[in-house]
Amino acid sequence: MYELDEPRYLYLLGIVPVLLLLFFFNLYWQKRKQREFGNPELVKKLTPERSVFKAALKLVVLLLALSGIVIAIVNPKVGTKVETVKREGVDIVFAVDVSKSMLAEDMQPNRLDKSKQIVSQVINQLGTDRIGIVAYAGSAYPVLPITGDYSVAKMFLQNMNTDMVSSQGTAISDALELAVSYFDDPQTSKLVILISDGEDHGEGSREAALALKDKGIKLITVGVGTEKGGPIPIKVNGRTESLKRDSEGNVVITKMYPQDLKSIAAVTNGGYVYGKSTREVSDYVKNALGNMEKTEFEAKQMAVYDSQYQWFLGAAFLLLFIEVFFLERKTAWIKKLNLFNEKE
Repeated sequence: MYELDEPRYLYLLGIVPVLLLLFFFNLYWQKRKQREFGNPELVKKLTPERSVFKAALKLVVLLLALSGIVIAIVNPKVGTKVETVKREGVDIVFAVDVSKSMLAEDMQPNRLDKSKQIVSQVINQLGTDRIGIVAYAGSAYPVLPITGDYSVAKMFLQNMNTDMVSSQGTAISDALELAVSYFDDPQTSKLVILISDGEDHGEGSREAALALKDKGIKLITVGVGTEKGGPIPIKVNGRTESLKRDSEGNVVITKMYPQDLKSIAAVTNGGYVYGKSTREVSDYVKNALGNMEKTEFEAKQMAVYDSQYQWFLGAAFLLLFIEVFFLERKTAWIKKLNLFNEKE
């Protein structure tokens, strides 16, 4: 087994054929100029020690050295052994509110975008933990199952919007029930991080929190928005065209309800944190994870690749050293062999 550490530098090998073409063009140009200067046989007699073979040999050595340097930069690695890697951490499911109230801009840029920033920042300070994502409004929607691939998680996170769940409202109980179904290993430590403005239009949030507690799952709730609240803008092509109104034509003001979020978190012996400061939320989650028991959730075998660049680099330097001693004139003992019947 092998792999290339920096394969993007392989294009540098394209210099080799270019130099070969330049060498042959130079030979052609020299012969043409020699014919202009005088009789080729006479020119040959005037420079009896000049060797085309030695010039070609010097070029071949230089090209091999150059190729060795390029391959050293690419750094080929060869798998020499297989070892078992054990990973420990916590399974975390983010439950993100995507109801229309999350478009309110009482927390900049708006509640939903702030939620994405919070989740992204928390992911940045994770180590070997696995994560999953749930979106919810009037019902819950699975976004990403439990995974250790953080880059994929961020990609799915950024694509979340208020149109991904058709039923509107805020059913926290549905989100918690779906989050529970994500946990596939009964032995791992588990955490649900629910991010919402706290408006709950469903029923059974406390019962869902009790179900989490019975399964040993801790819940952290993050409040986004303000208790004063704000209107819900209706935007077209990024511009606010109007504000959401109720059936009587009044502008809807959506508020954050931190007490509801605090109460359901307390059921699981978890905690609540206000989401105004992204750093404060990530630090809070980091401390919470530090107090949780890390359990081994994955053990796999993987090949250990050893770098081989030093061999190619050493060979390149050796060839460059040898090339210094190559002179572009005929070697006496080779000349005596008369390999090409040059003697008359």
